[in-house]
Amino acid sequence: MDLTDKRLVLIGGAGLVGSHIVDQLTAEPVREIVVFDNFVRGTRENLAQALKDPRVRVVEGSMTDRDALRRVLEGADGLFLLASLWLGECVNDPRSAWEVNTLGTWNVVEACRELGVGRLVYSSSASVYGDAVVTPMTEEHPFNNRTTYGATKIANEQMMRAIYEQHKLPYIGYRYMNIYGPRMDYEGTYVSVIMKVLDRIFAGQAPVIFGDGTQTYDFIYVEDVARANILGMQAECADEFFNIGMGLGTTINELVEILLELTGANLKPEYRTQEQSFVTNRIGSTEKAEALLGFKAKTPLREGLQRVVEWRLSKEKVAK
Repeated sequence: MDLTDKRLVLIGGAGLVGSHIVDQLTAEPVREIVVFDNFVRGTRENLAQALKDPRVRVVEGSMTDRDALRRVLEGADGLFLLASLWLGECVNDPRSAWEVNTLGTWNVVEACRELGVGRLVYSSSASVYGDAVVTPMTEEHPFNNRTTYGATKIANEQMMRAIYEQHKLPYIGYRYMNIYGPRMDYEGTYVSVIMKVLDRIFAGQAPVIFGDGTQTYDFIYVEDVARANILGMQAECADEFFNIGMGLGTTINELVEILLELTGANLKPEYRTQEQSFVTNRIGSTEKAEALLGFKAKTPLREGLQRVVEWRLSKEKVAK
C-alpha cells in the first residue's frame, strides 16, 4: 500500500510498539494517524512528541466496544492491531484474556471486513511457538505453546486465515520475539527482565538471575519493530505470518553482564532457584521477513540497551 494521503488507525497505539510506529508514521505522507487506546498500559506521555503533529489524533476506547470500534474505523485505509492483554494478565484472568484478546480481535476483523479497511497488520507473538524445538525457528515451527496468552494468539491467527480464505481480507501477522526499548513498562505489575535488572542496579542491589542464566532469547529493539510494521503496511503480500526479531540469541547471563557494564555498576549477579518459566529458549529465523518485507533489524543489542539505560536514567531524574 502506498501511504500517501492514507488514514491509518492504530489500536493500542499508545503502548511501547504503537507509540513508536506513530512517531515513524509522522515522517510519512499520510493524511491522518488515529490512535485508539484504552490507556490501561499505554500512556499519553508516550505520544507527547507525535501529538505535536496535527495529523495525529487520539480516541480513547476499547476493541471490546463494537460501536466505538466501528466509528474509529470508518474510512480507515489501514489498521495496525497491537492491543492485547499481556502474558501475566492472561494467567491471572483467563476469561478476560479470551474476551479481550480473541473476541476483541474478532470485533476488529469483522469491522474491517464490513467497512472495507484496505489492510491489517496484526501483532501476534512468538509465544505461539512455546519453547523452541529447533533454532532458529522458522515460521513453520510447530505451535508448542502452553499458555493462555499464546493460545489466544494462535486462535487469532487461525481466525485471520479463515476470514482471508472466505473474504480475502488483506492482512499479515507478526510473531515478535523479545521487544525492548524506551517506554517499556517499569512501574506496573508485569515488567521485563531488563527493567527488573535495572531496578536492582539503580537501588545498589545485586541483579537477580533465576536458574543458571543460560535461558536464551532473541531481543529486538522497539524502533526496528516499528519500522517492520510500516514496511508491513506498505507490502503487497497477504495471508502471511512473519518472525520479527534479530535472529540472534542472548543468554540472561550475557544480558545482565551488558547492563552491569553500561551502568558502571560494581555488582555481581545473585542466582536463585528458577521460578515458573514459560519459555527458556527462543530464537527466530528472519529470512522470510527479509525476503518478502525487506525487513532486517539494524540495532545491535548493546546499542539498544544503552538507549534504554539513558532513558531510564532520565526518568529517574524527573522522578527526583
